[in-house]
Amino acid sequence: MSSIKITPFIFLLSFTFLQTTFAVNPLYHFCLSTSGNFTLNTPYDTNLNTLLTLLQRKTSPSGFSLASTGQNPSQVYGLALCRGDVNSTDCTTCVYDARTEIRKRCPYNKGGIIWYDNCFLKYIDQNFFGQIDNKNEFQLSNVANISNAPSLFNQKVKGLLSQLANESASARKLYAAGEMKLDTFTNLYGLAQCTRDLSSKNCKICLDEAINKLPTCCDGSQGGRTVGGSCNVRYEIYPFINS
Repeated sequence: MSSIKITPFIFLLSFTFLQTTFAVNPLYHFCLSTSGNFTLNTPYDTNLNTLLTLLQRKTSPSGFSLASTGQNPSQVYGLALCRGDVNSTDCTTCVYDARTEIRKRCPYNKGGIIWYDNCFLKYIDQNFFGQIDNKNEFQLSNVANISNAPSLFNQKVKGLLSQLANESASARKLYAAGEMKLDTFTNLYGLAQCTRDLSSKNCKICLDEAINKLPTCCDGSQGGRTVGGSCNVRYEIYPFINS
């Protein structure tokens, strides 16, 4: 990771890691809370452990799950989402890694969110289902730039991702992936995905906002993504989607 610049709610990161690196280490995480921390062996701790186990078990069949456990004031809400092209085995593995790692990184916070290439997981002590989360967000940019006609390339990136945003918002799983031919030797690949607690309308709003933020980090970059708590978009000039 070569540089980090922090702006309100947005983390801009450059990366040169191989995709296999992300299989071990998360892309990013935030520790969250709306009402302070908790202590071990309390009702909230028990409810959180139950929730994380439940999310791991429920996510792999369809690639998404959301649940809540306990009663106020110790109730906890959470969801887990796997990337739309990830198989059930890899989904299960990713959610297991996510639930394990977030407890290490946010041991006493009442909320946490963690992202991997294949999945992400979020929990907090407040009902967030159906709401667009654009506060917990970061961006990744490929350090290699397009050398020929970057402005035209940016237009094509926005065109492809906007098309995928439309497809994702109307899809049953709120996920779409596709590609566009740039020239004889180069294709542009992209994806757009929302958490399935969002309505089709809110999914489209979330994705459009994510696409509009890409120039902040990725103007002329060969690859980039905006990753948030409710949706994410990504593009590359190499195939990264599982067939």
